[in-house]
Amino acid sequence: MKRILLLSAFIGLSSIAAIAQKYKAIIKTDAGTIEAILYKNTPLHTKNFVKLAKSDFFEGVLFHRVIPDFMIQAGDPKSKTAKPGEMLGDGDVGYKIPAELRYEYYHKKGALAAARDNNPEKASSGCQFYIVDGKKYTDEELTQIEKRNDKKIPDVQKEMYKKVGGTPFLDGNYTVFGEVTKGMDVVEKIVNQPRNQADRPNKDQHIKSVKIRKKFLGIWW
Repeated sequence: MKRILLLSAFIGLSSIAAIAQKYKAIIKTDAGTIEAILYKNTPLHTKNFVKLAKSDFFEGVLFHRVIPDFMIQAGDPKSKTAKPGEMLGDGDVGYKIPAELRYEYYHKKGALAAARDNNPEKASSGCQFYIVDGKKYTDEELTQIEKRNDKKIPDVQKEMYKKVGGTPFLDGNYTVFGEVTKGMDVVEKIVNQPRNQADRPNKDQHIKSVKIRKKFLGIWW
């Protein structure tokens, strides 16, 4: 079974005022609580994440891969019972989610996105996800990324990558389906944990629970 990997990443926080949203995820971890909205316009990924959360699937899984200036990754069901130092990343739920790549959802710092293997359809793992830590980029670095990807980065996104950070080279390759609205300090604690050569934290970083709140009449319930 192929180990689900990401390439590398860098992201930054954005205004959420104009972003369609219906659900919020409250992710309780050993390091604290992370809150993230889930995008309405990525319905397959949002519905799947909500389903898993409501079934307590994420309870006890580890952030099994953490890389400063890149991301923290979780969702491997095998991590619930993993021994210290055991290689993780190939656990799944037996299905993939079709890619939902949208122009307006990009890898800014705090982006919530789906991990995947190297399948040509860019279909996502049914359970593994990551939160972008990222780094800030210069104009010159962004120009080089544009040349490598043969695709222009919109000006508004360039400003985000320069001022806040992210992983622009992942754009168009992984589905972004949400973003952190509170708790980036918790993400920073997790991403900076001492880790082994496989980027697994030496001290296990658990997800204790993921609770879902729904927005109705402008209020989160």
